[in-house]
Amino acid sequence: MVHFEPSETLKRLPRQYFTYLAEKKSRLANEEWDMIDLGIGNPDLPTPQFIVEELKEAADDSLNDQYGPDRGYDYLREAVVNYYWREYGVELDPQTEVAILHGSKAGIVEISQCLLNAGDTVLLPNPCYPDYFSGIALADAVIEPLPLLAENDFLPQYDLLSKEVLAQAKLMFLNYPNNPTSAVATPEFFRDTVEFAQKNHICVAHDFAYGTIGFDGEKPLSFLQTPGAKEVGVEFFTLSKSHNMAGWRMGFAVGNASVIGTINLLQDHTECGFYGGIQRAAAKALNGDQSSVRELTAIYERRRDLFLAEMAGTGLEMCKPKGSFYIWMKVPAGFTSESFWDYLAHEAHVFVAPGDGFGELGEGYVRIGLSQPDERLVEAARRISKLAPFQIESETVVKVSAE
Repeated sequence: MVHFEPSETLKRLPRQYFTYLAEKKSRLANEEWDMIDLGIGNPDLPTPQFIVEELKEAADDSLNDQYGPDRGYDYLREAVVNYYWREYGVELDPQTEVAILHGSKAGIVEISQCLLNAGDTVLLPNPCYPDYFSGIALADAVIEPLPLLAENDFLPQYDLLSKEVLAQAKLMFLNYPNNPTSAVATPEFFRDTVEFAQKNHICVAHDFAYGTIGFDGEKPLSFLQTPGAKEVGVEFFTLSKSHNMAGWRMGFAVGNASVIGTINLLQDHTECGFYGGIQRAAAKALNGDQSSVRELTAIYERRRDLFLAEMAGTGLEMCKPKGSFYIWMKVPAGFTSESFWDYLAHEAHVFVAPGDGFGELGEGYVRIGLSQPDERLVEAARRISKLAPFQIESETVVKVSAE
């Protein structure tokens, strides 16, 4: 068989972290263990029934058997506009300030290709959602890290950036509620961000994937709620987390018209519309009763509290999440992120996500997902607790870590 070399563009792509995690998990599949998977961010609860019923009805409409408009139906863009006005008090133009996406990941990868040329600088939080790296690599851009440190509540400090970096920077990614740290943004931080972006002519790309999941009575802030934010940035939203529609692949970007225009232009060339039935269901989700969204957030908050209560006696350091459905946990002394992953997988049969996959500053942490039923989360916490104090003793752990 003839071997064809991939392009230099593909060679620039980093290791796909979630594919890597899936491969690690598959290597354990042959073991006769009851593995509890807390490593992925895949919602475990069903899509609300009223959304499913809308899809079923839409499937009988022959209009949806045809190609739809490449940029989505007007009714869906109007639903996005109505949702942002109702939930956040943000006004949007459905024609120029909304881009419909095959899940928010599509737009997050595309925006780097839309705005960056080879050698341009992008400001990137460290640690961060790994798929930001992919779009940046495709654009052949240069990353300048924004350290997210516990002592600063996992918010970047703009005054640490040099004038030389700021002169080159064109784009900055942010993500609150944050994956993986579960931190949330404050109004003051977003105001500082708008001022910083205006002063330095930098586009802000805010990933709002966990925008509906805030705890302790606090609703997460949309970046676009901040005065001036729409002039300097866009926000990515997905129905995957808010409405348990991960497999439906429906998201959108909203905000600055010039940036939205570039995303729509790129998708004109790379996409061919979205199935109308899913668009109708998405519009129903956005326009309909949001009680299921609030109920889902309450479930994640209960799971957070159950897990933390069971882990209280372990001595492990972890921040109490204020949003998202993750717990960012420090590994015990003597372990790396990878070796602690091996230890938990083989000794507790609990699968987590090693923090180093989210960036260099993720080293020394693991990410724990709350997308498992209450009883499974409690069982996972009990298994981990039984291992305290934590010591590397298993030859299997050392062997796997070295591979």
